[in-house]
Amino acid sequence: MLVLKPQPLPRGSFHETVRSLRREPLTAQGVSTLQVNVGYRCNLACSHCHVEAGPARTETMDGNTVDEIIAVLQHGSIATLDVTGGAPELNIHFRRLVGSARQLGKHVIVRTNLAVLHEPGMADLPVFYRDHGIDLVASLPCYREDNVDGMRGSGTFAKCIASLRELNSLGYGLPDELPLHLVYNPSGPFLPPRQGALEQDYRRELGGSHGVSFTSLYALANLPIGRFHDRLARSGELDRYRDLLACAFNPATLDGVMCRTLLSVGWDGRLYDCDFNQVLGLTVDPDAPAHIRDFDYEALARRTISIGDHCYGCTAGHGSTCTGSTT
Repeated sequence: MLVLKPQPLPRGSFHETVRSLRREPLTAQGVSTLQVNVGYRCNLACSHCHVEAGPARTETMDGNTVDEIIAVLQHGSIATLDVTGGAPELNIHFRRLVGSARQLGKHVIVRTNLAVLHEPGMADLPVFYRDHGIDLVASLPCYREDNVDGMRGSGTFAKCIASLRELNSLGYGLPDELPLHLVYNPSGPFLPPRQGALEQDYRRELGGSHGVSFTSLYALANLPIGRFHDRLARSGELDRYRDLLACAFNPATLDGVMCRTLLSVGWDGRLYDCDFNQVLGLTVDPDAPAHIRDFDYEALARRTISIGDHCYGCTAGHGSTCTGSTT
């Protein structure tokens, strides 16, 4: 793991840090990915979840908003639909959204927690994914059972391993077949280690102990928002972790942060620069459309990015995006 000793902050706010490095504000460079959060309902309540998803959450995307998203996906510049949650599979319109996007020729990513495949009515999903050629990004915050169950609930690791084995049997995660990416999140207030080295650890442990294969590993930092924020506050670690992120700021990550080419759609259709801004209620710049029903590609493709000090989480160390480290 990358553990840095916090020093007195050499910079001020993230906004001041960016302005010290570039004359212009951080702006979008097009919209190639539409990331859609279809709701906060989830079968798990993970301790690091930034959207605070769980079984009791009721926020869910309705059919009209799904129709508006499908209409927007007809824009030729949007190549990828990235579906997330909560557990996105629990939304009743999930299969229709995914199937429609594939009919439009879009690359579709689904972010799954793996354990949801054991919920009632979900048994067909692995075959559904295979038949639609879906790119799976599966959360598995550690390769050790005790760590995973500690973060996600007792028995979760065993369910995840069973799901991975089933997906492997359908061709997922095998060389030259369907992509299956795993996601690591730190279990505490520290930064992820180097992604490449950690991936080798995952391959050794999951392959040797469980016979599981996967395509690649994404190492993501935890941002101090949502449940992870509350956990840090209770333990007295919040200020130290914020300092850690700021002191580890890496200017080389700015060109690769996901908000430059991604647009986030909330469960109610509101537009954000990323899923983290969605949780914080930081909608897109006022000069850009605020809702998917008013989608305007040209305005959104050149919008000014709404930033805050939480953005240090994506630019610390090796960088952290929805596809892992950036450096």
